[in-house]
Formats: sequence, structure tokens, C-alpha cells
Amino acid sequence: MARVCAPVVTRPARLVPLLISAMTLAPFAVAGVGAAALAQPVMLRQQRVAPLPGGLDGVLVVNDNNPELITAAGVLLSTFAGQGRGVPDAHLDTPLDGRFDLFSHHVYAGKPDSLDSTLWLAVVAQPRGSAPVTLRLLAGSTALSQSLIPSQPGAPFLPLPALLPQGLEPVYAGPGSRVATELLGRQRSPLLPAQWTLAPGQLSTLVVLPLPVRGLDPLLNGRNLQLRLQSSGPVDLATLAAFGNLDQPPPPQTWAALLDGPLSPREHRASPKGAPGPMIYSRVSGVQLGSIWTARITDPGKPYLALPRSPIAWPIASLERGTLGTGQVQTAALKTFYPGTAWAAHGNYGVEYDVTLPLRNTGSTSAAVQLAFESPLKGDQAQGGLRFNTTPAKAVMFRGTVEVSGLDGPGPRPAGRQGFHLVLRNGQQGPPLGTITLAPGASRNVRVRLIYPADATPPQVLSLLPMPLADPAGVPVKQSPPPPASSQP
Repeated sequence: MARVCAPVVTRPARLVPLLISAMTLAPFAVAGVGAAALAQPVMLRQQRVAPLPGGLDGVLVVNDNNPELITAAGVLLSTFAGQGRGVPDAHLDTPLDGRFDLFSHHVYAGKPDSLDSTLWLAVVAQPRGSAPVTLRLLAGSTALSQSLIPSQPGAPFLPLPALLPQGLEPVYAGPGSRVATELLGRQRSPLLPAQWTLAPGQLSTLVVLPLPVRGLDPLLNGRNLQLRLQSSGPVDLATLAAFGNLDQPPPPQTWAALLDGPLSPREHRASPKGAPGPMIYSRVSGVQLGSIWTARITDPGKPYLALPRSPIAWPIASLERGTLGTGQVQTAALKTFYPGTAWAAHGNYGVEYDVTLPLRNTGSTSAAVQLAFESPLKGDQAQGGLRFNTTPAKAVMFRGTVEVSGLDGPGPRPAGRQGFHLVLRNGQQGPPLGTITLAPGASRNVRVRLIYPADATPPQVLSLLPMPLADPAGVPVKQSPPPPASSQP
């Protein structure tokens, strides 16, 4: 598939800080982190910030992101029962049935004394019962941070503009951006079979994927994998890591032996829920409740949302200590998880947001609003609006695609489905995605979809900005000293 990206060279030294996702760069709290960024001039855009209506569905998601940096072979995540296995604590004993998803994101750092070393990742499954099970792949994608192998899709972290329309040549920056973009387009990677038939009492290997570092400088690479699955009966699933050479994956018996344990070492022990002081979010290794957040935004007691006369925004992927004053934590709960890892799916990585805005102009004159996806400064207390930096920050907080239907088109009819790839920095007001113009009494449904990508740092907001826009200078606010350090997932 064609894509907007530069050729990968064997010494991409300038990509070093970008090869690991935003979660990797800020997974835990240390005193003073972010103080330099907070010293930037900050403006307050006075507006409403309202909780996002709706909620998550009940679809189970195997969320495999701890460890992110894999340092040893072993079980990454297993929903198998632990009874009778070598290391019972390596398994979560959570059967999967019907619709469920897999989100997996890992990084591997090679060593100079083993330049050809490759980390292999496998997804294995087995029926939980005496009957065979058919497992169908509804949608799925996977990508490396960097790839020198033609058959393995790669997505380097490219310095893209803040906004690029998606066209015949897809745009993405980073494996999380690529995978989320392809899933949003309802695609299935050619590396992934359409379905599997699982025999009872037998371990089946669904996919085996390399995480190679040969030819890269530094010896560092990452892989994102997301699957949307439908099973005909209850199954157990596990993700496993093993080392091998570049060209030959480990044999099937390797995966069966690894399933007995132990666990691959975990990263960054999470702060207990509700503990005071600095918060370590950690990363997720468990089974979460919820794959899609469906929202229909209307005025109270009305079937429509009147075109706003002042800016209004709704948070996307809001989380503990990052609710933007709404008090709304959208984070998916975990049904089961490993001790010491994240106790909730902070950030909702891989979760789809499907938002409908049934807009109506209730005024007596034509009116217009701009739709924007933005990355305000993280905060938890109500500020009377959203805070933004007045000068560009270095930290990228969002790399991914937002799909919109119902914006003004070139003619009298509204535009159909359009995709926009965004690269938003910390505290950045989003470039407008488009305009919705309505005559008096006219209505229009606007639909916004996105899959929250792995290479992002929450929260963001979906905004409606009436035209003409407010004074971009905003209202300056005095920035208080940073609170006790809190990590920014």
C-alpha cells in the first residue's frame, strides 16, 4: 500500500527519541517533570467543557502493553486458567466468547553483541471446552516503527504537518497512527488470516510476528497489533515473546513451552487506586471492559444540539487527574489484570469513539460553526475553559486520524466521509477540520469517528467553535506552580 513516508535508512539516528510511543516516554511520575513546558505563556479560552455523553460497550479487550519494553522471553498476557501450569500466576483465567478485541503494543531494544537478534511475538489460542471453535477476524492491522523487510509494514515517526487530509495515499506517523488509521478504514492486514479453526485440547498459533532490529541504528523497534475478533465459542488467548533469528520464527513447540510461564518482567508498578501524591499510571496488562464509546450529543430534553453561540468542547480519552474540569473519567475498567500493573486502561488505547452531533440552527439567521480536534493542557480542575500554549511545544500528544461526515461540501450538499490525519503538540489548538453552515431552522447530522492511537498522550477534546472565532489571543492566565508530579499517559 502506498503511503506518505520517507525511505528508511540504516542509520536513522534522528528518529531515536521518537521510536518509542508517548506512553514510553512518560509512563511514571518524577518530581519536576514538565516544569519547563509549564513555563511557556498560557492562554485560557473561555468556554464550556461538558462531559461526553454515552459510554463504552461491554466488549472485552485483551490489553497487552506491560511490559512495553520487552527484556526477556515469556508470557506477556494469558487469559488461560493457571491450574496445572508451571507458573499459575502467569494466567488471568478469563475466557473470551463472541466479540472481543486484542490490543498489543511492544518495543524491543537489541544488543550490539547480537546484531541479528529478533524478538518474535506470537498470539496463541485454544478452545475452552471440548468443541472446535471458529475464530473470525473482523478487522485487524499491525505495523512496525521501522521496517527494512518489504513484507512487514512500517510507519516511521515522520515530522508531518498538524493537518493532512487522507486521500488515495494514506498518511500516518508511527505504528499506532498507522494501525488506528487502517482499522478506522475497516481494513485487514494481508499478514493476518481471515479466520482460524481451533481444535479442542490443542494450542493453535494465530499469528507470529517479528520485531527485528538488524540494520537499525539504534537497535530499537516497536510493533503495534490490533485485532477485532468474533468467536463461535469460549476460547483462551495468550501473547508470548521469544528470541530467535531474523528469518526463522521459533517452532510451535516453543510457544507451547513458553505458555507454562514465567511472565516476561513487568514495568513501572502502578500507584494504588486513590493514593495521594504523585500518580504512577503504569501500563496495562489485563482484560478491559469496552471497545467502542458511542455518543449522541444533544441539548437536555431535546433530540438535537442547537448550534452553540460560544465555544464548547467534549473530552476524548479523559482519565484520572485529567478530566479537564468535567469530572468524567472515560477510562475502561479492567475485568482482570496482573498485580502491580495499571488498574484501569488509562488512555483507552485502541478504543473507538463514534460521536454523532445532530445539529440544528434554532436562530433566525444563518449560522456556522467550525469543528476541531484539539490537545489542551492537561488538568483536572474546572478553569472556566481550556488552557492552551501560546507558543508551540515540542511534545507531540496525538498522532492519528479523525474521520468526519457532514461538513460543508464544495456544493450545496454536505460532504460525505472524510479523513484527516492530525499531529497535535502539547497545548495546541487544533486546526479546524471543516465548517458546518446551517440556514434558520435547518438540521444536519455530523458524525466523528476515531480509534485512539497507541502513539498518543491523553486527553484531547472535540470542539465546536462558532464563527467568527473568538479573539485568538484569549485571556491570559497566571500559571500556578506545578502540582505534585503526575505522569502524563
